Amino acid sequence: MAQDIRKLLKEDGAKPAGAMPKGHRERFEALLEEELPQNEKGHSFFWMRIAAGFLLVLAAGVFVYFQQAGPVIDAGNGVAGTEGSTGEKVTEITLGDLSPDLGKIENYYLASINMELASIEMSEETKQLVSGYMSRLSELDDEYQALTRELNEIGPNQQTVDALIDNLQLRLDLLYRLKNQLQELKQEENETINMQTI
Repeated sequence: MAQDIRKLLKEDGAKPAGAMPKGHRERFEALLEEELPQNEKGHSFFWMRIAAGFLLVLAAGVFVYFQQAGPVIDAGNGVAGTEGSTGEKVTEITLGDLSPDLGKIENYYLASINMELASIEMSEETKQLVSGYMSRLSELDDEYQALTRELNEIGPNQQTVDALIDNLQLRLDLLYRLKNQLQELKQEENETINMQTI
């Protein structure tokens, strides 16, 4: 039963290889073409690649256009850009123009400040307290505008950038303190009401 593989290979090599019948290759290709017709995918993929590349370039161009021509966030009132005396837009250098990280920090603080301002509930009892905080916030906003002008006139330096970030932090901290005081007043009122009902 066991056979020597070397002997089998020698015997197989000694047999003449049979030649394929004439026309076999053409018949095989014809049958293959019937079963698996070849579509001209090369042309359609070529045009799809061109269209995809064009759309990609177009999207990148629109993105860059809106990034550079987009509105400049003014920390004071959230208005896009400022207009000069001639009515043309005057773009100012902001923290976001200096560095993307500084832009993220500035946007975070501005969004947080606006969110806190929107969540303040003012009543007749708290009106005086809120107006005191709002006047201090207005002073800090004026200081922020002055620092932004300094940034535009003198140019970016570490002290001005730090002062701008500190101003934003101070405004947010001030709003947190106001919110905490309003919550304390509300709790005191609730306790007073609860004591009166008991």
